[in-house]
Amino acid sequence: MKTFIALLRAVNVGGTGKLPMEDLRALCAKAGFRDARTYIASGNVVLRSAKSEAQVKKMLEAALLGYAGKPVGVLVRSAAEMREVLATNPFADSPSNRVVAIFLDEVPPGDALAHAKNQRGERIALGRREIYVDYADVNGMRDSKLQIPAAKAGTARNMNTVAKLAEMAGD
Repeated sequence: MKTFIALLRAVNVGGTGKLPMEDLRALCAKAGFRDARTYIASGNVVLRSAKSEAQVKKMLEAALLGYAGKPVGVLVRSAAEMREVLATNPFADSPSNRVVAIFLDEVPPGDALAHAKNQRGERIALGRREIYVDYADVNGMRDSKLQIPAAKAGTARNMNTVAKLAEMAGD
């Protein structure tokens, strides 16, 4: 069995996509995943499965559709990939709560940074299947007007969350 980290999009953010973490753990168990553990209420779950990453994504999205009655996007990483996201953070010199990795299903397009709009001091870098953004110089993500079209289907987690998920996946 492999350990995976599943990151749900638009769950418990701004009053939308309500999903109690207890329900998420139960949903994972019912879908056949083992040892599901959640971290904070924004849709992070560490689970174990003999399935592939693609199968985990498909199964979890189907279970969430049945639960929510609408599609809920899921991004999946192995434990090793989550550790790599943390280790290759190009903005390790900034506060970890001001740097996010925007997780994507695919490799970001090479021209993704050229198409970013409203950049006002944010630093941006491409990762393997992530886009890193440092919001330290704009007083955080909340005040930023940055738009990255290539990140539209992704979901962001700050480096504190990435570190905790990597730690949980290693337990």
